[in-house]
Amino acid sequence: MIHSMTAFARAEQAVDNGTLSWEIRSVNHRYLEPHLRLPDAFRELEGATREALRKGLSRGKVECTLRFAEDSAGRSMQVDNERASQLIAAAESVAALIKQPAPLNPLEILAWPGVLVGDSADPQTLNTAALQLFLTALTEMKAGRLREGEELARLINERLDLIADETATLRAQVPHMLAAQRQKILDRCAEMRVELDPQRLEQEIVMLAQKSDVAEELDRLSTHVSEVRRVLKSGGAAGRRLDFLMQELNREANTLGSKAFDTRSTQAAVNLKVLIEQMREQVQNIE
Repeated sequence: MIHSMTAFARAEQAVDNGTLSWEIRSVNHRYLEPHLRLPDAFRELEGATREALRKGLSRGKVECTLRFAEDSAGRSMQVDNERASQLIAAAESVAALIKQPAPLNPLEILAWPGVLVGDSADPQTLNTAALQLFLTALTEMKAGRLREGEELARLINERLDLIADETATLRAQVPHMLAAQRQKILDRCAEMRVELDPQRLEQEIVMLAQKSDVAEELDRLSTHVSEVRRVLKSGGAAGRRLDFLMQELNREANTLGSKAFDTRSTQAAVNLKVLIEQMREQVQNIE
């Protein structure tokens, strides 16, 4: 299956003394680029979360944010005297270097992380719960990427159908366009009352047919269309392969445009380029 690189997931869970919540946002990127925002108490989760992302995703810029809203209602608060003493000693050491230091504010000491503590849940239990919640959010995000990927594949297949119709129509029109060009030359000569050597006329028509021969380009377009369909059906991390195929499709459309000698072939080349550009924009979001 095809996966998009754009998705969002949120998971929340009530635990002892508070609520854990994860938010994961993913957008397109050439490689897998995770960004983690974790509270200090959950820093040891970084390795496990990065490993889970590496196993679950191939590409995308992924922002993962963990929040822990503590419930302090009914909890007794205590001062960590040892930590407070260390903080005061460090502050006094710095104050000795200043000519007129400001007095220490007890409230600033209490506000320092780890000085004022209360009854809290076991840190290991919290970390385990946070990791399990992250895996739940990651699963939800991957499901979202899959749903959007299926929609992208549908849109691309619609345009592939239009490209196949456009190339088939142009292939059928080429003989008629050459015949119209031959008649145009004859009409112009008749207007100018110029007698044209029939053999020379046929030589000119042959040369025109050779210069405007687009069979090879049409064949390659059909081949690329078939390959894009195969890649979409195979699924997996197909974004880079599809991006390369878009470049090849565009190359053939450009060549068709350069060989155009009739308004119908010119319009066909323009239509193809529009469809290919629409597909390319969708491919940029595929993993």
